Amino acid sequence: MADAIEQACPINPVIDLVFSRWTTPILWVLEHHGRLRFNELQRYLPTITPKVLTQRLRRLERDGLVIRTYHAEIPPRVEYEISDLGRTLTPLFSAITDWSGEHFPAVTAARRAYDTAREEEEAWAEG
Repeated sequence: MADAIEQACPINPVIDLVFSRWTTPILWVLEHHGRLRFNELQRYLPTITPKVLTQRLRRLERDGLVIRTYHAEIPPRVEYEISDLGRTLTPLFSAITDWSGEHFPAVTAARRAYDTAREEEEAWAEG
């Protein structure tokens, strides 16, 4: 089944990798703020739970998008940074940011028009 999905949409594995919940915000923070300790990273993403942040960081490390550096000190220190592979996503994020700035007002207007039309239809159907 997964092969059929990939054949129908070959970018699907990339979308799953890059745009799964929390992946993009974590990579964005690391790209813009550099090497961070866990608590520093969590301060930039206050709505993510420590458990989920840990899971996402492990997945990003496994995928080669984040580098985890363990410092054998007392107390131990761990830092995270975006990898060179992760940095290759910067143009993609920039393109999406540009698209958002240019087109998201039209999306917002379309949503408003849709919601207004639905409200009018419901009011007409009731009355």
